[in-house]
Amino acid sequence: MQAEQPQSNAVRFQDTAKPLTQTLNDVADSLPEGSISVRYLLSEIGEQGILLLCIIMVLPFMTPLAIPGVSTVFGLIIMLIGVGVILNRLPWMPGFVLDRPIPSKTLAAILRRGSGLVQKIERFLRPRLPALTHKGTINRINGIVLLWAGFVLILPFPIIPFSNFFPGLAILFLAIGMLTRDGLFVVIGYILTVVATVYLFGIVFAAVLGGAELASMLREPTATPMPTPSMILPFLFR
Repeated sequence: MQAEQPQSNAVRFQDTAKPLTQTLNDVADSLPEGSISVRYLLSEIGEQGILLLCIIMVLPFMTPLAIPGVSTVFGLIIMLIGVGVILNRLPWMPGFVLDRPIPSKTLAAILRRGSGLVQKIERFLRPRLPALTHKGTINRINGIVLLWAGFVLILPFPIIPFSNFFPGLAILFLAIGMLTRDGLFVVIGYILTVVATVYLFGIVFAAVLGGAELASMLREPTATPMPTPSMILPFLFR
């Protein structure tokens, strides 16, 4: 049974100054039985909600194995969040995304696992390189990178190991860096986005070239050598 949730189209956040780890654990502990929606989750997370939602969305991808289907939905939401960051406003999300049910038990397990991961990272976080997090222009660039990383996450390459991991890790560092005003984490997010792009498109490009080469070899007829006297005479005089 899905928990009762706000029906307004606007998502409003409550202010919060809690650390990421505490926020993730508190949300996991307060989830109602049954299932919840993205709208309900956003209302519970607080002012950090949009970027925290990015973090929650990529936690299932911290594994070498791709997760087909899930990456499409989560990647689309992250792309919409990227658009919101670019426009410096709360991103529009369609009703079917905001009201999509999420099993509470599954989400709680993801949040607690993510809390452990964030706890390991939090000790390295501190405000630094403010030029990469405080100005409107650079925040738009951050939004563009987030948008692109979400697009790479969507790409349907389930047979390629780490196809979800690299863009997911890039999004994780970008979102954490923007949340905590840590420009170093934003830079790492940039680098990981480039790595994810080169990795995926490099493999696809190599596969296409290899397939074209194989098809060309299969189409070419095997040349049959013309018989010569030196080849025929031994058979005649055996």
